Amino acid sequence: MSIIIRKMEPEDAAALLSIYAPYVEQTAVTFEYDVPTEEAFRQRMETISAKYPYLVAEDDGRVVGYAYASTFKDRAAYQWSVETSIYVATTERGRGIGRQLHDALERALRSQGILNMNACISYIEPEDEYLTLDSVRFHQHLGYRQVAHFHQCGKKFGRWYDMIWMEKIIGEHQ
Repeated sequence: MSIIIRKMEPEDAAALLSIYAPYVEQTAVTFEYDVPTEEAFRQRMETISAKYPYLVAEDDGRVVGYAYASTFKDRAAYQWSVETSIYVATTERGRGIGRQLHDALERALRSQGILNMNACISYIEPEDEYLTLDSVRFHQHLGYRQVAHFHQCGKKFGRWYDMIWMEKIIGEHQ
């Protein structure tokens, strides 16, 4: 495996959307109901990357995952905190790609002066056919801790899902 992590290019939109679409259509990982158009997805990418890192993982020229940081809250006092997102192609999971994307994202955020990485994660117990606790376990493994739990706040596939927030402090608050 020779994964290369690089900055996204607008031309990556179709490949990234093809990774994201199964999460929309087949899981409760995202609460989005409809797959966005390629143009809408590209616009999201460009808006986010104007301020924060937006990274792509490639394996032998194939796009296999992506990660980005976005605004945590739109107030000046929150400027040292971000929300993070990581998506890996469903056929590529379990190969360490998510970890490589996360580590590269964390390095980029540190260099930008970000202190808090926050992850908003869909949650249900017990797991069901649309959602596992893999994302929670992944973030725990990376040093995140749970800081909030919202109950039955999102409905998808005719059932209610919880949402948890996890955070990782990556810098010193002075």
